[in-house]
Amino acid sequence: MDRRQFIASATSFSALTLARPALAARASGRPLTFDAMGEVRFEYDAALIGQMRDSGLDAITVTLCDPKAYEGQAREDALQAVLDHDAHIAKHPKLFIKATRASDIDAARRGGQIALFYLFQNSTQFGRDLDTVDLFHKLGVRSAQITYNDQNWAGSGCKELGSNGLTHFGRELVARMNDRGMLIDLSHANMATMADTITASKRPVIVSHTACMAVHRNTRNTTDANLRLLADKGGVAGICQMRPFLTTKRDDALPEYFRHIDHAVKLMGADHVGIGSDRDHRVVEMTDAYVAELKREEGANFNEADWPLFINELNGPRRMEVVWDGVRKLGYPSSTVEKIMGLNVRRIYQEVIG
Repeated sequence: MDRRQFIASATSFSALTLARPALAARASGRPLTFDAMGEVRFEYDAALIGQMRDSGLDAITVTLCDPKAYEGQAREDALQAVLDHDAHIAKHPKLFIKATRASDIDAARRGGQIALFYLFQNSTQFGRDLDTVDLFHKLGVRSAQITYNDQNWAGSGCKELGSNGLTHFGRELVARMNDRGMLIDLSHANMATMADTITASKRPVIVSHTACMAVHRNTRNTTDANLRLLADKGGVAGICQMRPFLTTKRDDALPEYFRHIDHAVKLMGADHVGIGSDRDHRVVEMTDAYVAELKREEGANFNEADWPLFINELNGPRRMEVVWDGVRKLGYPSSTVEKIMGLNVRRIYQEVIG
């Protein structure tokens, strides 16, 4: 199918999807694991996907394309990315389900698959045309960030100079995303844009992959003030597994990850914290070839001093087992552990996208 046919078929696809009856939760004793933002690369083979699934992973929100593109290129890249991901899922129906509503998680759990939700890590693919939000929603995209690291039409990213917040267009974008049931993600936003958006949105929002500024200072982390505001409006913060966001330690760094989770739970409450790994599922080895790949992908964002990005114990496809064990050891009730590991993220998806 070419891009024109793909767009033309979007409305009928959406109607068929919405017409299916709701699926009941799987009657299994295994609790839900939902990664609010992580990687599923096309080169992952069935064995690797099997290990991810065996570790407990049921659902994951994946980034569709490079968020650093602007103008027409951003839109073209975004359309192609939807095509490519749809084709990949269609090629591997035993491994994945394209998820467009919360009940698709239940179908994936029953079928031994992983539910994949689509995310754009910027709003540049929308340009200044709010109807493009409708188009991508019809194509199955259920979440988008307001900004990436820099300034765009909607607001300011965390690496932008100054402290500009949500723009006039950004407020219109928030309203349209609210109306269409597209989840607003505030990862990579600066604190002013984040606070403005949380306040402006009529629906709960997510910061799918971040960490706590009060525990470790990093430009990608979120202040206590904004974490409280997020919780007050029903939102969720996914604590990431990017080592430089969590600690300067390269060894014995795993306890620092759980410090961020514990701080967020104590600050925000048990209903507002999740897991948003922002990580590759491969076992990463810092070879010259891998570093070269990183430099190509990251461009100006690459900082060799930050590498390795991973925490040793979380470097691989079965890392969710380690996360489950560590969250349990924080001493929370089992109901709280299950909320952190998946139910909180599922709840916000249910409330916003249906």
